[in-house]
Amino acid sequence: MISTAGGLVTALDYSPAPGAAPAGRRVWSHALMETRLLVRNGEQLLLALVIPIGFLVVGKWFGPALGYGFRELAPSVFALAVWSTCFTSLAINIGFERRYGVLERLSPTPLGRGGLLLGKAISLVIVSIGQLAVLAVIALALGWRPVGGLLPTLVTTLTTILGGLAFAAIGMLLGGTLRAEVTLGLANLIYLVLLMGGAVMLPLGRYPEALRPVVALLPTAAVGESLRAWSDGTVLWQPLLVGLVWSVLGALAARKAFRWTS
Repeated sequence: MISTAGGLVTALDYSPAPGAAPAGRRVWSHALMETRLLVRNGEQLLLALVIPIGFLVVGKWFGPALGYGFRELAPSVFALAVWSTCFTSLAINIGFERRYGVLERLSPTPLGRGGLLLGKAISLVIVSIGQLAVLAVIALALGWRPVGGLLPTLVTTLTTILGGLAFAAIGMLLGGTLRAEVTLGLANLIYLVLLMGGAVMLPLGRYPEALRPVVALLPTAAVGESLRAWSDGTVLWQPLLVGLVWSVLGALAARKAFRWTS
């Protein structure tokens, strides 16, 4: 077709131009889709918001009777939220996507295997930021007043990110190697055991002295202790190192063992 504009004659080409979208756009679109799937899932919302909000509300009124101050409880609930989303939800999601062939069908697309996993990781970041923002607003409304500070905030933010990456890597390792039914049961079991035994909700100082050095090496303890220290305005460096080690080792293990088909 010929078009005339300003006295110039140009040819308009309406022939198809097939090709994949830019890599960044593909990953971002997949991340948004994963985010929508997460927030529409009732079980995910239960883990991400309903249970943590329940801990906040109940802890506000009954925590002091158990010697558990709200300044200590609120960051513990934040750690619980990160643990729930980045580990439990991801492991179960990947396990069933493998079972039904979703990963197998998506991996050969232009998105690719790396883009598929990166999109999932970005969606976890989006959901985690959203749930932490909601929980922080509720905690502030209930009377939580963190001390914070610049250095504690920077160290805790980095520790939480590394801890979240470690949780996600372990979740991918679990969901990417075991059958979906086994993943479902084992992920929930690990979630419940470390909820109380991994210094997520209980501060490290409340554990028997003989167990503290062992519990302190868990990624859940790294996130929980760092967030509680931030709420009190103090800095803990060991959790940062623990989070770094677990995130690196978890990523290497998941990369080596992850299977795209069940």
